[in-house]
Amino acid sequence: MGDGAGEIPAPCPRRTMAPAPPPFLIVGHLPKAHGNKGELLLLPLTDRPDDVFRLGAEFRVGDSDGRRPEIGLPPLVVQELRPFKRGYIVAFDGIETRSEAEILTDRYLVLPFEAVPPLAENELHYHELLGSRVRTTEGVEVGEVAEVYEMHPSDLLEVRTPSGTILIPFSRHVVVSVDREERILEIDPPAGLLDL
Repeated sequence: MGDGAGEIPAPCPRRTMAPAPPPFLIVGHLPKAHGNKGELLLLPLTDRPDDVFRLGAEFRVGDSDGRRPEIGLPPLVVQELRPFKRGYIVAFDGIETRSEAEILTDRYLVLPFEAVPPLAENELHYHELLGSRVRTTEGVEVGEVAEVYEMHPSDLLEVRTPSGTILIPFSRHVVVSVDREERILEIDPPAGLLDL
């Protein structure tokens, strides 16, 4: 879910402003060079890699935070792409040697938000959850979403509460509804989850 996309449960009621979308989304990671012809290993960080990574697609190299394009680095255009293990082996126009490819290792690929393929009706970008109120199905206010961590087997919501911070699994079994407009997540926590 690296592009920060996830499925959302059904809605519940109240109204606050949704955060503005980030100007860029991270969609891939280049952990290392591959071979000596300028190719790199590309790990997709999106639920729809086939929609994002294709011949002729253009990406920017993210800055040290991966949030914006690195100033001074030109866009990268996919010249060749083939599946490899959990990702792809990719060749970009103008990157012809291992030394040139190594300059891009451990960097992120970003796309302008408006260039990211649209989500399905039951999906959202994780940035939309930040700042959302969290309450139980009984109406008890729990706190506010501060961060989303992509983990296995379930992504985690860091929720700031009046007494500290708790981690809540972002799964259908716990998060029973998400109201995007009202920015409320309704949870049905298992016994003891909120006591941690």
